[in-house]
Amino acid sequence: MKEAFAQTMNKSVIVGMSGGVDSSAAACLLLEQGYDVIGVTLQIWPDESRYNTNGSRDFSAIEDARRVARFLNIPHYILNCKEEFRKEVIDYFVNEYIQGRTPNPCIVCNRYVKWAMLQSKAKQLGADYIATGHYASIRKHPDTGRLCVCSSAVPNKDQSYMLYALTQEQIAATLLPIGEYSKKETRDLAVKYNLPVANKPDSQDICFIPDGDYAGFITEYTSTALPEGNFIDETGYVLGRHKGIIHYTVGQRKGLGITCGKPMYVKSISALNNTITLSEDISVSEMTVKNINWMAYSRFKNQRRLSVKIRYSHKRCAANVEYDADDEEKIRCRFDEPQRAVTPGQAAVFYDGEYIAFGGVIE
Repeated sequence: MKEAFAQTMNKSVIVGMSGGVDSSAAACLLLEQGYDVIGVTLQIWPDESRYNTNGSRDFSAIEDARRVARFLNIPHYILNCKEEFRKEVIDYFVNEYIQGRTPNPCIVCNRYVKWAMLQSKAKQLGADYIATGHYASIRKHPDTGRLCVCSSAVPNKDQSYMLYALTQEQIAATLLPIGEYSKKETRDLAVKYNLPVANKPDSQDICFIPDGDYAGFITEYTSTALPEGNFIDETGYVLGRHKGIIHYTVGQRKGLGITCGKPMYVKSISALNNTITLSEDISVSEMTVKNINWMAYSRFKNQRRLSVKIRYSHKRCAANVEYDADDEEKIRCRFDEPQRAVTPGQAAVFYDGEYIAFGGVIE
């Protein structure tokens, strides 16, 4: 198959191959562009047997990646990243939930596992770049000259939010071949190239919790059942009992297990007091963001007008942004319009047009 592409002597690239359509199409495009392509698949699941008992997870990702690599006649390596994934992603995920926050493990995984491991393998093999199948692009910011992840040309598939934590070094070594494509165009490419995964459905769940039972996973992982506690309203009045804070997230309405005679949502979660505050109104006009990763900007002076996403599915909103008056390592963001379900632990990613300016974690 490799000979069918217009292959020329060029630089080499490590492609993170998940066995899905996007990364497989990315490998094809890079071959077509003349790169020497090497496929790498990360083996990350800590205990596959947990998910294989009821057929809820198809553990064919590695085999699918291997089949695509064989089809394309490119080298393919499998890297055992189970320990790194456990330390950097799973432990972080579990600890955040226990503290009453709602983390985004995929963002942490991208920086500290995927990119770190792919870059390490690239260095070992002498490859020039790494590449993934993310829907985003990389360009220099016209004012600062810094490398930035930019939003996809197709807004409903934009994955730039998931890459805000990458470092300048990581971005400089990265190619994103399908960043200007729509999902349909990518799948059409897979069909055109006769890839064996062309019709494979997209993965929707967190990879290590494919059944979506976060609380069950945390309970099993820690061998500890978190205690029940009180639902309260904003005055402190007890409304009922909750079954443990790991079962809930800010903005949740369904599955609370109590009735209040009116729609009530989770407004905040206190691990310290083991209480969950419910309210009819969960909109806020401002938020504080910590653990900033600078991208288009290194730092900035005065107030800035930017747009921000407060979760992956959120439509960007306009905001005034400045350093927090009490701590200049944090950002204070004031929304033009109040936003619902601003969730501690989730990422807030700030954009200067299509360029990621910086991002951090909602406090």
